[in-house]
Amino acid sequence: MLVSLSVTLTINAVWLYRLDIGWLHISQDVRLSAATLMHNYGQLLAYLELPWVTNLKMSNFPTSFTGMVHFEDVKRLFLVDHVVLLVSLTPAIWYLRQLARRAEQWRLLRPMQVVAVVPVVLAGCMAINFNGFFVAFHQVLFRNNDWLFDPNLDPVITALPDTFFLHCFVLAFGLFELGVGLLYWWGRRAINRA
Repeated sequence: MLVSLSVTLTINAVWLYRLDIGWLHISQDVRLSAATLMHNYGQLLAYLELPWVTNLKMSNFPTSFTGMVHFEDVKRLFLVDHVVLLVSLTPAIWYLRQLARRAEQWRLLRPMQVVAVVPVVLAGCMAINFNGFFVAFHQVLFRNNDWLFDPNLDPVITALPDTFFLHCFVLAFGLFELGVGLLYWWGRRAINRA
């Protein structure tokens, strides 16, 4: 549940893209205002996240056939993530309540120590070679090379630079670690009280 929650929160971190428009000078690169970029980004997110939005139409960015195939694949992954979050949320809350009721929060300590290592290792790989990490990530999740956009055919890629995706990964890993840290703290606090 923590993974899907972290991914969902990152997907919906529209504020991050708004900040990156300024930090990464995206407006100058694509020669569109921040408001126009945010409008197009909203159109893209609506397509990717809402099952009833079946056609991707960004006002200022045409999409090639292979670009559309990639966005369809991304949409499927996003929707799977949302379903996993919805399906796992109730059992996770029930489990945490059971632990609290039985005063067994200590059972979270070892699993949280173990899972906390994964994002640290992945972040280390990203720090060493983000491009290699990004390529490997796409090779694992996608069955084709449609994610390799040609800026002439899919100019939206210029508005979504690699550094923006780096920031998304950092945010997702940070949110996951925050969740792990809170659960670990909850377990330690219960031990200290006992």
